[in-house]
Amino acid sequence: MELPLQDIITGCQNFDLKAQRQLFDRYAKLLLSISLKYCNSMADAEDNVQDSFIEIYHTINSFKNKGSFEGWMKRIAINKAITKFKKNCKVVPLDTAKNLYPITEVVIEAEEIEMDIVLQCIQNLPPQYRMVFSLFELDNYNHKEIAELLGISEGTSKSNLHRAKLILKEQIIHYRQNRHHGAS
Repeated sequence: MELPLQDIITGCQNFDLKAQRQLFDRYAKLLLSISLKYCNSMADAEDNVQDSFIEIYHTINSFKNKGSFEGWMKRIAINKAITKFKKNCKVVPLDTAKNLYPITEVVIEAEEIEMDIVLQCIQNLPPQYRMVFSLFELDNYNHKEIAELLGISEGTSKSNLHRAKLILKEQIIHYRQNRHHGAS
């Protein structure tokens, strides 16, 4: 029998393994979908989920029932992914890039594309572009917040977002062309 969320939280605060299992069962898919936006592969995303739950279990007493518990867990998963990104990827701030690539709006035609294809395209982005794109477009961070999180300038964040959109647009165009040629 599945417990109400507050009972699961209380159980986790008391180190109850059944409550921890229910929390994992209830939210693992959600945290995996979030992790896939930031990680290089399914294996990396699964590792991020595991690391996130360890952090959640160890810090659950710091959740004060202010705001969404789900939002609190999402923030942990995103922060875990960012920490791994910063550890494994040397970000080279390219402040001059804003002069080389003028920031213009990139519009991707709104045609139905399966979500797994979009996610695959996002995962194919270079890590620094994927991180900025996911934070800005998918999780509503602003460029100042992204710059602080990743240790880059706001200009670099904007440039990386622009480049990510250009690459995604090309990937989607390529996907559509291949799909249309395969259908004919």
